[in-house]
Amino acid sequence: MKRKTMNDKPEQPQPPPPEQPAGSESGALIEPSEEAVVRLEGELADMKDKYLRLAAEYDNFKKRSVKERTDLWQRAQADLIQRLVEALDDLARFAHVDPAQTDAKTIHDGVDMVERKMWKALEAAGVTRVDQVGVPFDPHVHEAVTTRPADHPAHDHTVGAVLQPGYRMGDALIRPARVIVLQWQGDQGRGSGDGK
Repeated sequence: MKRKTMNDKPEQPQPPPPEQPAGSESGALIEPSEEAVVRLEGELADMKDKYLRLAAEYDNFKKRSVKERTDLWQRAQADLIQRLVEALDDLARFAHVDPAQTDAKTIHDGVDMVERKMWKALEAAGVTRVDQVGVPFDPHVHEAVTTRPADHPAHDHTVGAVLQPGYRMGDALIRPARVIVLQWQGDQGRGSGDGK
């Protein structure tokens, strides 16, 4: 870049270039012909029509999807209830027996049978219990209620007892298992044998 000195003369403003006729390449707006306007209006009308049709189809799709999901959910619930009603009927029969004419073993056997029927129906629906003892504590499926000292370092952070089983349906957790977690505390609290 050249430095200006005092001897340099200021640049004289140049006159504007002469106006160019419409239709030249100067970028001036050209008024479109009548048939071009008609053609563009037709294309715009077609695009609006396509947009409105697409918007209506999408709205119908959303409504149909919501209805299908609702119907599917209701069918799934009805299927589960249908699996359980037989066990519920048996339970109702045992609820209305005369205790004076029925011994405890019969009632116990009947309740056991109802529980097996219910579990058969629930397992067919994909329900499983979360109630294993001795497995590592997993906060995704277990809820720690309290802790208890572990008797061996290998049992640290494992499930020592299940107070209330949890349930899963497929991969979804319905309720976490409430458990007692074992924690290794070393020789702390056991006494080292030297009186300290």
